[in-house]
Amino acid sequence: MSIQQDNQFQAIISHAKEYGFVFPSSEIYDGLSAVYDYGPYGSELKKNIRDYWWKSMTQLHENIVGIDAAIFMHPTTWKASGHVDNFSDPMIDNKDSKKRYRVDHLIEAKADQLKEKGEEKEAEALLASMDSLLAAEDFAGLKQLIIDQKINCSVSGTGNWTDIRQFNLMFSTQLGSVAEDADTIYLRPETAQGIFVNFLNVQKTARMKIPFGIAQTGKAFRNEIVARQFIFRMREFEQMEMQFFVRPGTEGEWYKYWKEARLKWHLGLGIDASKYRYHDHVKLAHYAKEACDIEYEFPFGFKEVEGIHSRSDFDLAQHQLYSKKKMQYFDTEINQNYVPYVVETSIGLDRMFLLILSNAYEEETITKEDGSTDSRVVLHIPPKIAPVKLAILPLTKKDGLPEIARELVDECKPYFKCFYEEKDAIGKRYRRQDAIGTPFCVTIDHQTKEDQTVTVRYRDSMVQERVLMSKVKELVMGEIL
Repeated sequence: MSIQQDNQFQAIISHAKEYGFVFPSSEIYDGLSAVYDYGPYGSELKKNIRDYWWKSMTQLHENIVGIDAAIFMHPTTWKASGHVDNFSDPMIDNKDSKKRYRVDHLIEAKADQLKEKGEEKEAEALLASMDSLLAAEDFAGLKQLIIDQKINCSVSGTGNWTDIRQFNLMFSTQLGSVAEDADTIYLRPETAQGIFVNFLNVQKTARMKIPFGIAQTGKAFRNEIVARQFIFRMREFEQMEMQFFVRPGTEGEWYKYWKEARLKWHLGLGIDASKYRYHDHVKLAHYAKEACDIEYEFPFGFKEVEGIHSRSDFDLAQHQLYSKKKMQYFDTEINQNYVPYVVETSIGLDRMFLLILSNAYEEETITKEDGSTDSRVVLHIPPKIAPVKLAILPLTKKDGLPEIARELVDECKPYFKCFYEEKDAIGKRYRRQDAIGTPFCVTIDHQTKEDQTVTVRYRDSMVQERVLMSKVKELVMGEIL
């Protein structure tokens, strides 16, 4: 990450706190590493992203339905899914600082340093070597790569490393009132298994025919050793997942379909296509036939936001094996029973939130009519997911203007989120709304009393125009639907 990119990222983090998007969790007690709380505007933006995804999945697809499964699940679930045995990352410790690192993060950081020096080919070669060694689970080779590249601990500054070993990422806890009698269970590390164990319940009660999907949003938990980059990698996070059940043999075409459809969803928010790319997996997960990531260019480089995976019949077959319950579907079109194959789309809600903030943030220099300059910080958040859609601002606190403004608030607030403010000069109020990403501001002034028109100000262009107050709700609705 260059100094300029790092400065931009730090500015986004500071802005997120200052304007009520994201706070460090338990901040009055000095916080908790890699855990964050969403503030007044952050919680609105997060909800709007979640709702936008949910609508696109369930409302706009007749063959996709939703569920809301519990976070706690029977512990055998995670044995069947492979998480107990396989959900781990290669870690390495520095003997001098006692600090633990994820091996891929350590090597990726070195590659970033090489890129900053203009050594692009060397960086790509390093990452290619890492990928092949990870795919082969060659931990000795990975350690030698770290030594050969002279990668040192950021705390001690030494390269005095332990051997690499696997570290399981699941949080465990006890279920029961007496510790001695309690069963060990896990906080779910993903939301997908809640979908798989409910496959037959959903298929029968919703009367679904293959191909069909089950969507879910919810919290997941991973004991990340190297949690970093603000809300990009956290220990408590939220996923938006959809598992699409298909006839065996058709999974390839459905994988291609969802790979393209999910990128279209991102671009539907008006985000520059050059900021996105696909990254096909070299090392496949234990269940995968094909897998790719949709990556976005954050200030700290291209990183995964969403994964599309062809999971074969692994999950349902495993749950059938461990539960001794049949997880088969009878396909009337071919008169055959089979365990369906699955194509998964999985997007991190917190990562999508950070993507929106990163894409929206701009420090803009404005040239006035008299030639002087001013500046503003503006969030160009797509209107359909902006935390506040419309700010209604009476020019003064008197002459009946607040009463007229309140009438407009009452008319609009059943349909979208409004904000009312009468304090400070109108310019300062505009700037505050720019900073939280409000796409429209309406000023009620003395002319409003004469002809029922108001001034609408557009966030991105700062253009102002007079429109009838009776048309304001329609104007905003036209942009957010």
